[in-house]
Amino acid sequence: MLTNFMGTESIVLAELTGVVEDLAGVGRRKNPKRTGELSEAGFLLKATSMGFRVAKPWGDSERYDFILDSGGRLWRVQLKCTEVVHARGYEVQPLYSVYDGMNGRSKAGYSGDDIDVLVVHIGPRDVWYVIPVEVLALVKNLRFYPDIACRCARLGELSGGLGVVGRVGDIIQFVILMSFG
Repeated sequence: MLTNFMGTESIVLAELTGVVEDLAGVGRRKNPKRTGELSEAGFLLKATSMGFRVAKPWGDSERYDFILDSGGRLWRVQLKCTEVVHARGYEVQPLYSVYDGMNGRSKAGYSGDDIDVLVVHIGPRDVWYVIPVEVLALVKNLRFYPDIACRCARLGELSGGLGVVGRVGDIIQFVILMSFG
């Protein structure tokens, strides 16, 4: 037992223990909440190492996950991550949940009133994409092909001149393949 300056006693733990998830379990799916938390930690590390100042809103009620300070502007950043391959690409839906007392749960797309950019993290490849919110109005799903050439129908290209915040991560590709589904 230790006594602090206010006379309160405290105890020192000799060791800290925890439980590790069995990620190699047959037929077991990784916890998607934990995967998102790992991507958030990765984004925080990458953005701060690039010189951005980063803030995280309290709780998870905002439509953005981070506020990025570039020195001249504050950017509202929504982060999505995926580890699932669908049709040879990694797919993300740029949507959020809406709860209505009468209609229940539904989905809505992000707009400029909600966020400034969407950052997508492809976990297995550790590739990061930065997408201006204006692009999201055109699509329901985003499909990324970080390591293959794909000749899918109805693809759109995005150049780096559309107000992208900056490069996030060691690898950035400004050509983004999208599914217009």
